[in-house]
Amino acid sequence: MKFYISTKGIKRVTISNGEGKGSAKTTAVAAGAGRRISARTVFPVMVVLGIVLPFLFVRIAILMLESAAACSSLECAGWRFFSGVDTSLELRDELTRALIEANDGNVNEGAGSFNELVKEMTSKQDLKAFAFKTKAMLSQLERKVQLARQQESVYWHLASHGIPKSLHCLCLKLAEEYSVNAMARSRLPPPEFVSRLVDPTFHHLVLLTDNVLAASVVVTSTIESSINPEKLIFHIVTDKKTYAPMHAWFATNSIKSVVEVRGLHQYDWSEEVNAGVKEMLATNHLIWKQYYNKEKDLDYTQENSRYLEALRPSSLSLMNQLRIYLPELFPDLKKIVFLDDDVVVQHDISFLWELDLNGKVIGSVFKSWCGDGCCPGSKYINYLNFSHPLVASNFDGDQCAWLYGMNIIDLETWRRTNITETYHQWLKLNLKSGMTMWNPGVLPPALMTFEGQVHPISSSMLVTDLGYRHQSAEISKEKLEAAAVIHFSGPAKPWLEIGFPEVRSLWSRYVNISNKFIGRCRITG
Repeated sequence: MKFYISTKGIKRVTISNGEGKGSAKTTAVAAGAGRRISARTVFPVMVVLGIVLPFLFVRIAILMLESAAACSSLECAGWRFFSGVDTSLELRDELTRALIEANDGNVNEGAGSFNELVKEMTSKQDLKAFAFKTKAMLSQLERKVQLARQQESVYWHLASHGIPKSLHCLCLKLAEEYSVNAMARSRLPPPEFVSRLVDPTFHHLVLLTDNVLAASVVVTSTIESSINPEKLIFHIVTDKKTYAPMHAWFATNSIKSVVEVRGLHQYDWSEEVNAGVKEMLATNHLIWKQYYNKEKDLDYTQENSRYLEALRPSSLSLMNQLRIYLPELFPDLKKIVFLDDDVVVQHDISFLWELDLNGKVIGSVFKSWCGDGCCPGSKYINYLNFSHPLVASNFDGDQCAWLYGMNIIDLETWRRTNITETYHQWLKLNLKSGMTMWNPGVLPPALMTFEGQVHPISSSMLVTDLGYRHQSAEISKEKLEAAAVIHFSGPAKPWLEIGFPEVRSLWSRYVNISNKFIGRCRITG
C-alpha cells in the first residue's frame, strides 16, 4: 500500500499486494470539499432532527402506553403507529360487547379482591374473561350490600322492641309512689274540673298510650305551645299495668291544663263491644303471625321493610287498635284531636277544633312530599294488595295515603256512620281470603274503612318519619321548625338509644329533667 501525500491533503491511495501483480486504486475526496459538505448540509440536518426526534419520541411513547391495554406485541404497536388510527373507541366497543355477553351469560365466581382481579387479568390478557370476572365480582358486592341492608333493617326492628331500663325504672318508681303517697292517688282531674271533661266549649285531646314518659312530652309540648292552655282537656287512656304509674305522674306534677287518666279496666263495656275487641285482636294477631316466620327470609326491599315495621309489637298493641272504638271510649264528646304518643306539638293547634270537615269523619294530613297527588312510596298500592279483586274494585292504587299521628275527629258524624262495623267486615273478609288483602299494620285496614271520610289538612301542619334515618336526614331544618306537629314515626323513637341525636333534641327538651323520678332513673334529655 502506498500513500501519495501533498500539501493539499491525501490525493490518492494505491493498494497493492506485496508482489506488485495487481493493484486497486482509490481516490479520496479532497479535504476542502469535505469541509464544505459538513458546513452546508450536516448542520441543517442536525437542526431538523433535533426538532423532529423529540416529537417522534413522545408520539411513540403515547402509542405504546395506549397499546398496552389492547395488544401486547410490537407488531400491534407498530401498526397503530404507522396507521395513525386511534383504537380506543374500538377497545371500548369490544369491552362493552364483552360485558353484555357476561351479563347475559352465566356468572361464575368472581375475584376475591380488585388486586386479585388485576393480577389475574394481566397474566391472561383475555378481555372476555375480564368482563365475566368483573361482572361476577360486582354481583357478589351487590348481594353483600343487600344482605347488609337487610340485616341492618332487622337489627333496627329488633332494637325498637325493647323497653329501655330507664323507662322501666320510671314505671316502677311511680307505681311505688302511687302505693305509698296519697297525693299520687288523688283524683284526676280535681272535683272542681270534672264538668269540663264533657264540656264541648273546651278543646279535648285524646292519647291512647302505655308510655308515661312519652305521654308527659305530648302533654307538656302541647301546653307550652298553646295560646290558651286553660282550654285544653287531655284524656289519657292506658292499660291496667300502666295505670298506677301514669296516674301518679300527672297527679304529682303541676299541669296548667286539665288531665284525665283512665285505665281500660275502668270501662264497663257491653258484651257486643267486648266481643268486637276480642275479634279484632285475634284477627290482627293471625295476620302478624303469618309474616313473623318470614322475617329472616326477607330480602331488602321497600315492601319488606314495611313488613318489618308492621311486625313490631306496637302493631299488636291494644292501645293502637282501640282507636277504632273512640266513639265508645268517649260517648259524651263531640269533637276531639287524636295524638299519637310519639309526637311533639311545636305550635298552637287550637284552630283544629274550628276546622270545617265538610261532613267528613276525620281530618288528616296526606303524606305528600312533592305536591298534591305526589306521594311516592305512600300510595294505597303500597299498603293494599291490588291483585285481590275486592281491593282493586273498591280503591284507587294511585291515591295518596293519609296519616295517623295527628287527627281531628268528629265523633258525632262517626256515630251516624257504620265505620266500626265496616272495619270488622274488612277484617273478616281478609281472614277468609287467607289474610292477603293488605300488609300487616294498623294503617292499611283504616285506609279501607275511612274511604271517602277523610278531609285533607295542610301538609305543612305535620312532619313525619323522624324515626327513619334517611327520611329524617332529608327534612330541612326550616320545615321542621315550621311544622305545628312533628311525628317520630319509625323504629328510632326518641326515648330509645337508636334515636337520632339531630332530631331527638326536639323531643327531649320537653322532658322534665328536674323531676326526682327522672333523675333517679337517669333519664337524660
